Amino acid sequence: MPIHSSVLELIADTPIVKAQRLDTGVCELYLKLENQNPGGSIKDRIGMSMIEAAEKRGDIQPGATLVEGTAGNTGIGLALVAQQKGYKLILVVPDKMSREKIFNLKAMGAEVVLTRSDVAKGHPDYYQDLAARIASETPGAYFINQFGNPDNPAAHEFGTGPEILRQMAEVGGLDAIVFGCGSSGTMTGLSRCFAQHSPKTELILADPVGSILEEYINRGTLSDKSASWMVEGIGEDFLPPISDFTRVKRAYAISDKESFLTARELLSKEGVLGGSSTGTLLAAALRYCREQTVPKKVLVFVCDTGNKYLSKLYNDYWMLDNGFLERESTGDLRDLILRPYTQHDTVVVAPGDLLVTAYQRMKLYEISQLPVMDGDRIVGILDESDVLLHVYGDEARFRDPVSTAMVSKLDFMDVKSPIEALLPVFDRGQVAIVMDGGRFLGLITRIDLLNYLRRRVQ
Repeated sequence: MPIHSSVLELIADTPIVKAQRLDTGVCELYLKLENQNPGGSIKDRIGMSMIEAAEKRGDIQPGATLVEGTAGNTGIGLALVAQQKGYKLILVVPDKMSREKIFNLKAMGAEVVLTRSDVAKGHPDYYQDLAARIASETPGAYFINQFGNPDNPAAHEFGTGPEILRQMAEVGGLDAIVFGCGSSGTMTGLSRCFAQHSPKTELILADPVGSILEEYINRGTLSDKSASWMVEGIGEDFLPPISDFTRVKRAYAISDKESFLTARELLSKEGVLGGSSTGTLLAAALRYCREQTVPKKVLVFVCDTGNKYLSKLYNDYWMLDNGFLERESTGDLRDLILRPYTQHDTVVVAPGDLLVTAYQRMKLYEISQLPVMDGDRIVGILDESDVLLHVYGDEARFRDPVSTAMVSKLDFMDVKSPIEALLPVFDRGQVAIVMDGGRFLGLITRIDLLNYLRRRVQ
């Protein structure tokens, strides 16, 4: 392989892998691994296209400030290119974006402005509107405007589309392709490319439940109401100005739960680590494949890497909290325990462990209290305030054993107690220590109760 002079030379020419273990019915399903781009997603393509086209027009001067609103990976693609070319980048992102993406953006030098994810276009805090306002108020700034920028679909019309057709020619062509729609650049660009070079290829849209696009494609009605969804980067509450849906003949609405579980299935069966939108696209592709009665060659994008979602869809506790993984219901307080002790999920310390060890476990697992276990017997509770009061004024006391700071006078709660019995415990500033006779089952915190109540609403 050649030696490259810039990471930007690694954008595009991503591999395609044929699925072997997924149930694709009579069809062959091919995975376009856009997660192999250097920024980890298909959006690297438009990040380079939109910046370099603006450079050629003279719209961007050396050292300029670029501004964009992004709900997904476009920001990382832009950050990658801006970093290499020496531009300052301001990104406005909704607060549902994964922490990994935000950390990634900041580490690459982008300025990140968080805004609300529960407002629609036209609201001053809507991420695109806020980005446009910041650009207008920043001297010399260039607003990327992926939703209205023709250089976005051009990246796919002249890059991604021909690349796919060239690759799929090796297996006899392409009958259908499944994609998502955020800014609509991928869809619009591929549609234009295939209209000219592969007009028989069917274009299939995967859309999150809550987005207005599935209804628009399948029923021809454009709703002015949308709901929220947790999948990142695709789905819309309006038709982007650059969108062209004329050749899209079928759309599938995929729930968050199905998206996340399908992404996890892709990893467990094919060894491919994809993000949340990859799960949406794959779920739609599998539905399409299983509906066919004659064999077809179908391609679906692995839009981005799942490394950006390790704290979300690949985190069992997050999935349980949000009701996306099921536990057998017991009808008692065990239904509220997120980390059951009997399953070795509870993070614990021993009375002889050092306080610094307890502190490090709290930080690592992002929890504020630990049960202190002597074998399988709970002998104390240690929380952040206990550690703080013990070590304040003498940091050397971090080397003291846990037993010197823990609370050993404990109030236990029987597993058969009603949920209402938790409220006085929380009112006292404590956590519920749930017991089945003399057997410790686990802890219940305020957030555990809140998550349980929210799952009941769902």
